[in-house]
Formats: sequence, C-alpha cells, structure tokens
Amino acid sequence: MAEEQVERNPWTRGGFIAAAGVVAVLVILGVVLTITGTRADQPGTALPSTVASTSDDVAAPEPSASSDGADSVCGLDGQTLEGTLAAAPTAEWQYQGTTAYPTSPEFGPGEVTDEGVRSCYQRSPEGAVFAAANAVVQGTDPSTVEAWLDYFIADTSARKDVVTAAGNGDTSGTRAAVQGFRLLAYDGNSATVDVAVRGSTDGEEVNLSMVYDLVWEDGDWKLVVTDPRAPVDVAFLPDLAGYSAWSA
Repeated sequence: MAEEQVERNPWTRGGFIAAAGVVAVLVILGVVLTITGTRADQPGTALPSTVASTSDDVAAPEPSASSDGADSVCGLDGQTLEGTLAAAPTAEWQYQGTTAYPTSPEFGPGEVTDEGVRSCYQRSPEGAVFAAANAVVQGTDPSTVEAWLDYFIADTSARKDVVTAAGNGDTSGTRAAVQGFRLLAYDGNSATVDVAVRGSTDGEEVNLSMVYDLVWEDGDWKLVVTDPRAPVDVAFLPDLAGYSAWSA
C-alpha cells in the first residue's frame, strides 16, 4: 500500500522530481534539491529526510572555510550574533509569479540584482529566516534560477555541481506557499532554518519541511552544500504543528 501511495503521489514521480543526472528536485519550490534520476524513478522512493527536519535539538552547521565577519554586503544594520526566534517577524509579502515571499527594509532583501536575484539579508536570526524563505521562492522562475544559484550557494567543493544543475526542472502546473518556520540553530556565523511549505500540483497538496543550512559568507547568508545530490534536507509533513505560522 505504501509503495502504491508514493507511486500515485505527483510529488514523488520521476518526471516531477528529477531528470537525467544531477538535477533540481524541487525547483518549483525555489530550493536547490538534487537527486539522481534513477533514484527518483524507483517505486517507493520518498524525498530524503534527516533528523534536522524533525528535531528541536540541532547543532548549527559548521561554517565553510570562507565564512567571515564581513559587514553586510549592502550595509544593513542590526547585526546580532546570537539568539533565537520563536514568533514570526513582521514582513511585507510580495509575489514572484504566483508565489509569495517576505520582504523587510530591516531584515532584507536589501538588494535586487540585474538578473532578478534578491540578496543581502541582515546578520540576525530574522535575516537568516528571511533568506531561507526567499530561497524557497527564488528558483521558481526559470529565467532567474541560474543567477540565483550562482549567488546563493556557498563556496564549498559541491558548489560547482549544484550551480551546473540549475534549470533542469519542470515547474508547469505547480504552486507553492511558505506557511511557517522553525529556527533550529543560530550563532551569527551559521544558521539552520526549517521552512514549512505547502505545495500543490495536479490538484493534490502536500506539506513539506525544507531545512536550510546557512553560513555568513561575503556579507550575506549563503547555502552550505556538502552533498550536491541533496543540498537541502526535505521531508513530508503530516501537518504544520510546531512551526511558527508565517505566510502572506
């Protein structure tokens, strides 16, 4: 029964999750998840999940070799090197296509590049959460996903493989919406943010947990990737219990 349910679920079908080679698994949700096509095509395959997506006791990711104490790339004030975030920060929600993303003059994004990449988030718990929520949305537009990946992926050995995989997804007929968040860890140099996302395709809905390991690098939050096949931890959610509600 479990295998039949997974097979019918459009979010786990090979055509939705992956193409040949290393590809963007959930480009439609604005994240850079990559999985081999063979794994996604196998019956009974589910999205990867880790302890980070369900545990409240999670250590912050180790900073990359290039993480530094650089000031905000666009001069955002309010640097905070410790703390947590239980309540949803105030945000003005705007839309990229049909998907809402949060903005704030205090927390970011502070800049939008010529390629349409929203960048520059405050070095604070709030800034890290804004960066992760915007990451959910940034890959939904095929015209901007490559430039976004090039900016957002931190300087690790996996960076090249992830950036090369940009744009290998089909976003037709899909919708996504940020629903909430949990800040699992924060120390000023790194942050782990779990974003709850509700997606729909072909009339079916699913709740997903997307865990972003971020590092402060070159004056902004970047995504740390160690395995290019799974840059972001993803798990299905039965409900949104435990998340701070945050949506348009």
